Amino acid sequence: MRPFLALWILLIVLASSGAAQVLQWGVWEKRFTGSSAATHLFLPARLRGPDGAAHPVDAFWDGGRDWVVRFSPDQAGKWRYEFGGQRGSFAVSAAPGPLTLKLSASRRYLVDANGSPFFWLADTAWNGAIQATGQEWSRYLADRKAKGFTGVQFVMTQWRAAPQAGAFTPGPPLRVNPEFFQRMDRRFAAIRDAGLVALPVLLWAIASKNSVDPGYSLPNDQAIRLARYLVARYGAYPLLWILGGDGDYRGEKAEKWKQIGRAVFPPGRARRLVTMHPQGMQWPWEAFEDESWLDLLTYQSGHSNNDRSRGWNVVELPALAAKLRQIRPVINAEPNYETHLDYHDRLPITDFQVRRAAYWSLLGHPPAGITYGAHGIWFWSRKPEIPTAHERSGVALPWFDSIHLPGAAQMKILRDLFDSIEWWRLRPDSSLIADPPHDLSFRSHIGAAASDVGDLALLYLPDNPEIEVRLDHLVRPIRAQWVDPRTGVRYEAGSLPNRGSRALSPPGQGDWLLLLDARTGR
Repeated sequence: MRPFLALWILLIVLASSGAAQVLQWGVWEKRFTGSSAATHLFLPARLRGPDGAAHPVDAFWDGGRDWVVRFSPDQAGKWRYEFGGQRGSFAVSAAPGPLTLKLSASRRYLVDANGSPFFWLADTAWNGAIQATGQEWSRYLADRKAKGFTGVQFVMTQWRAAPQAGAFTPGPPLRVNPEFFQRMDRRFAAIRDAGLVALPVLLWAIASKNSVDPGYSLPNDQAIRLARYLVARYGAYPLLWILGGDGDYRGEKAEKWKQIGRAVFPPGRARRLVTMHPQGMQWPWEAFEDESWLDLLTYQSGHSNNDRSRGWNVVELPALAAKLRQIRPVINAEPNYETHLDYHDRLPITDFQVRRAAYWSLLGHPPAGITYGAHGIWFWSRKPEIPTAHERSGVALPWFDSIHLPGAAQMKILRDLFDSIEWWRLRPDSSLIADPPHDLSFRSHIGAAASDVGDLALLYLPDNPEIEVRLDHLVRPIRAQWVDPRTGVRYEAGSLPNRGSRALSPPGQGDWLLLLDARTGR
């Protein structure tokens, strides 16, 4: 008998034998009594579905003599479990879960459990789950839900902006603080109850002086141990994992993260989708093309608005993404944060700069979603202050004021616009522009995307008095509308033929969206 199985049989005593009831795609949880964790934070368990298929999972230590198994069943019917010789069953009722995410058939965007396209509109609350009180967290989630957000990005352990969080103590062996994670349990449950998807970072990974970031400071075996514990504890919730946060995954560093990814998300085990979050203006994904555990690709266009950063976002990055052999969704998971100081001109980033980065990113790839961020929310300030270890970011407003910044409300406008069209059919298409701007600063770069059959197109004009649109490959009739990204108000621009080109001018100054839609009744 294997040693860990013998230990499991020795330690675990079933706390109760009654059968539980749970909904399909919900969270089934069973608590057991054993001895203290000693050197073990998780131990093997097994479930068997109504179809007879085995589902290996890990039980996690919850302090003292408490062990817990959490699981999200994907089938209705009778399930059986076995933990070190202890057996039981529970019933699952059919109730499709729209927050269970999968890749679409095309592998270009996300869908829910029913197969409906899921638009990633995430907010950045890196410190939120760590720092917020329960009441604050509920207030924040309600606001983000009302503004159309679909997910929340956050960190799960200490990192350089929250160095004293106390989630774990490095080893060997690495140990965890169950009280910290019992509090985190409530934060995950609140996200689920708000109808949002959790987007947690397992291992924040930036290199910094006296780093406490587990993805940088821990040896691989301890990083894997910590990540596997977190996956065992939270993998049943509606979520998408961010394995590494703000790390450099390029060159020889790629091998480290491949090893971690394979160990934390081994083949043959059911899991949630996985991505990683790289540092600003880095694209490390060529080295990860054949990693089966990596489901989607994110990038960070960062907190600058100079010529170099704009060019990287609208020209270099889309070209790099288009070269990959393997198709995966591509999402800008950290554009510039509203009111954060621009790292180059040292001025606060405006709502215009935030939405410009968002629309450029969405139209530069087959759209899958976008992330928003606000200074004051990401590190959860309660007073005007500069965040720990981020001196160049500037003084932030408190989080409860930052939730009302105009850029966040404009994300609701963005979401409503994309919900009104079949956005998942769009592909980047610069050929729509008859005379594209020749602007080496990229300030007037026009983002453009269209459907393959030519019945839908969306263009973003950041500051252009006119655009000449090529209509040759569009079907008729094409209904043209200008959309104000600040208010969501639409202005009719007439019906356009599917031949030649047409010069169009937006209704006013500033940035505008041009929607071309051939479907009747739209």
